[in-house]
Amino acid sequence: MSVGELVEVVLPGKVEPDGLEIRYGSVPTAGAGQVVIRMEATGVSFAEQQMRRGRYYDQPPFPFVPGYDLVGTVLAAGAGVQPSLVGKRVAALTKVGGWASHVALDAADVVEVPAGVGAAEAETAVVNGITAWQMLHRKARVRAGQTILVHGANGGVGSLLVQLARIAGVRVIGTASARHHGALRKLDVIPVDYRSEDVAARVRELVPGGVDAVFDHIGGRSVIDSWRLLAPGGTLVSYGSAATRDDSGSKQWPVLKILCRVWLWNSLPNGRRAYFFNVWAGRAFAKDRFRARLRADLSQVFAALERGEVTAQIAAELPLTRVAEAMRLAESGTVTGKVVLVAP
Repeated sequence: MSVGELVEVVLPGKVEPDGLEIRYGSVPTAGAGQVVIRMEATGVSFAEQQMRRGRYYDQPPFPFVPGYDLVGTVLAAGAGVQPSLVGKRVAALTKVGGWASHVALDAADVVEVPAGVGAAEAETAVVNGITAWQMLHRKARVRAGQTILVHGANGGVGSLLVQLARIAGVRVIGTASARHHGALRKLDVIPVDYRSEDVAARVRELVPGGVDAVFDHIGGRSVIDSWRLLAPGGTLVSYGSAATRDDSGSKQWPVLKILCRVWLWNSLPNGRRAYFFNVWAGRAFAKDRFRARLRADLSQVFAALERGEVTAQIAAELPLTRVAEAMRLAESGTVTGKVVLVAP
């Protein structure tokens, strides 16, 4: 890649990882209120795995550039943007468009990254960190001394969830395959093997009265089981539908079923609560409030990284041009943490 050349990954349709296309073009310019960011790190999240199957519930029509978030350096600032932002390392949620060497974004949507946090480290904590922090503290409102269950505790969101929960003084039970149990124990998590154990029975054995919160990315039947594991006054936070990733049919229906269950459960007079977490909730109606909350919460996660209270779980770092390999690795189910794509 020469200076001033754009490299981006295009998802042309429902394709296998090798069907992702690398395209070249001109670097975007910064419009009024915008910055141009030279990407240093982006990542492969579960959203992109769904998108390539056409299964993400509000993805744009094909073709498009995936990439849910990114970290990079501001190269240029448009009219109305403080020039001092140029040269700063920043992070941003994008939903799509992050798998590119250069990205133009509204300056109001970027969050500065502390000097002590590297680009790949910060990347693991953008969408995953915001999701974990807001589910813990804005939805479940966890407190020291409580016990929670985290499904997929070795994953990108799960590995941050368990660490942030432990910082808050919360006891954590985490599901994962046996290969990840050693890593979870090092994080002071009680591991449960979802492949060989009866998860519900094991959790009830550990916490006979039920857990204070469950964080469920699986969807399908799992959200029902998760609801039943709650203690009185407990909270279920559903935030995905991994169980239906490879299904056919409507991509909205799995989420709509969860939303219907959430509505029903919250109408019951039992003191328990349920949420379907969407990191973008509220942005369309209160953009300034959304941005302020995102900046405040992501700054908390970055501060924990900088202090060493949270360790970035980087499964692998691969150049953007090896995105097919990165996608296969992320989908393999063999890694702990997040697969990070770095500038080509």
